[in-house]
Amino acid sequence: MTADATERLGRSEALAFLARFETQLLDIYEPLEVVYGTVPLNDLVRTALDAIAERPPELRELDRRREIDPRWYQRARQVGYVCYADRFAGSLRAVAENPDHLDYLDELGVTYLHLMPLLQPRAGENDGGYAVADYRAIDPRLGTMDDLSALAGRLHERNMSLCVDLVLNHTAQEHPWAEAWRAGDPAYGDFYMSFPDREMPDAYERTIVPVFPDRAPGSFTLFDGKWVWTTFWSYQWDLNWASPNVFRAMLETILWLANRGVDVFRLDAVPFLWKRLGTTCLNQPEVHRIVQALRALTRLAAPGVIFKAEAIVAPDDLVPYLGGHDRYRPECELAYHNQLMVMLWSSLATKDARLMTQSLARMKPIPAEATWVSYVRGHDDIGWAISAEDASAVGWDWWNHRNFLNAFFSGTFPSSYARGALFQENPDTGDARISGSAASLCGITEDPASWPLGVRRLLLLHAVAFAYGGIPLIYMGDELGLRNDDSYRHDEALRDDNRWMHRPHMDWAAAARRHDPATLEGQVFTGLRELVAARKDLLALRGGGETGIVVVDNGHVFAWRRRHPRSGTFVGLANFSEQPQTVEAAAIGHYGWLETALSSDGPLVVREGRAFLPGLGFAWLIER
Repeated sequence: MTADATERLGRSEALAFLARFETQLLDIYEPLEVVYGTVPLNDLVRTALDAIAERPPELRELDRRREIDPRWYQRARQVGYVCYADRFAGSLRAVAENPDHLDYLDELGVTYLHLMPLLQPRAGENDGGYAVADYRAIDPRLGTMDDLSALAGRLHERNMSLCVDLVLNHTAQEHPWAEAWRAGDPAYGDFYMSFPDREMPDAYERTIVPVFPDRAPGSFTLFDGKWVWTTFWSYQWDLNWASPNVFRAMLETILWLANRGVDVFRLDAVPFLWKRLGTTCLNQPEVHRIVQALRALTRLAAPGVIFKAEAIVAPDDLVPYLGGHDRYRPECELAYHNQLMVMLWSSLATKDARLMTQSLARMKPIPAEATWVSYVRGHDDIGWAISAEDASAVGWDWWNHRNFLNAFFSGTFPSSYARGALFQENPDTGDARISGSAASLCGITEDPASWPLGVRRLLLLHAVAFAYGGIPLIYMGDELGLRNDDSYRHDEALRDDNRWMHRPHMDWAAAARRHDPATLEGQVFTGLRELVAARKDLLALRGGGETGIVVVDNGHVFAWRRRHPRSGTFVGLANFSEQPQTVEAAAIGHYGWLETALSSDGPLVVREGRAFLPGLGFAWLIER
């Protein structure tokens, strides 16, 4: 291996490759041995060697910078933006070549661009692009793989990173792997799972919770006389990760895409990879071993590339995807803080932060090497991940509270200001999730009379997400207060999925009003831009620090603290009531002399031992 690496990479690059191999060996060999037994170590390492030999020089230079600054993704200046390329600009080329588009992101302060599914999907219905028919091609409506590489290069010139979705659990039934499996090609004979009758599918389904119970009940689909495993939709066939051949094929896919300039892989549906009879087939131990090995092998060839877990699971099941086990095992560097997002909306509806305080205080800390991705809104529906334990701790019934949130945000609860809609309502259980743009869920409408409170709600949510630690994400349109888009109802391919109401086309006419303080867009954009600008100068908000919950004597107010080993203490206060509230100043005063770094309404006022917060107000306090 030393001789081969030296011949192909040159002495200096070979030494670096072999040093990475030494440091990553434990994270390659041990997890693969646990999962698969015999490990074809030479083959896997040579796969990584092939990839680095083909890696473009500019990406190797980026790798070198990131190896020197291995926690580059934890810097306080990191701010993400999430969008669909076609809905933002029309195509990948338009994102890259129209200077107005990247200048717009620069102005907002974005350093991390997540483009929603852009790999080639199957024709027709494709689960919003997550039914991938070819991992090595771009959806032709968006452009080509060369366009993606060109965009990555433009982003890197601006010190921005590129995040792309990679669906790990399944492919479209039209994927070449699936077609070869169906044709009986022995090279792909173990890539998917099927059963000749209903005996085993019925046994598995006794404990599996369906993902789409109303339109895709069950986890198996009859095809050519066989019951194929299809966790999501009938045209999405689950890969058989019990096969080492699937592992190697996906590793080759990741490394190939990394060489096109992808910096961050969002590992879609990662909790579903491993199937075990008698379980929910979620979060199985083998999943974590597989991700650990994939990460280590990826770092051999592309040490500047990181993973982000799309694991929308219970808090206790989420932290392990960041390596948080009894003994640290590196997995993903990033993971979505779904619990924070859910608690933000719950607190907004109830005007009560006690459940949020209880839920977040109970979460296990994450390893210092990892960091959260925090967000207010994403492309998906909002599912109410609220545990009975947390609800009962504040005197609530978890089921009734979930029903209340669905009624409130769908606008059916009396006095609700929200304009969302129920998604995937289960007629048997009454369960449902919520669709709707952040602005519409905050009560922002066409009527300017709705703007003062609506904008304060929207900025309050982002003020917490931006300062809770990790990389905050801005979902396209939220920076302008874009409301629900009902045009999806006129598209036959989209009209049955109301999540498209919060996936609008970018309104560039609205964006042009962002500098006018008299407009809705001006108020929201300016408010978010102030959060971005203040955040980048606060070392306490850098990832890798400590987040803690501060208990205050007012249930309307959520209080938290941040501290990085090289910073003073940061304390955040957020009032979820529309009425002014106060908290005992001593609860935050013992952290030292705190100054207001940013707030909704000027410096924090403290009188007679009480700190005052206006309705729907927030304050960021910092120990200088």
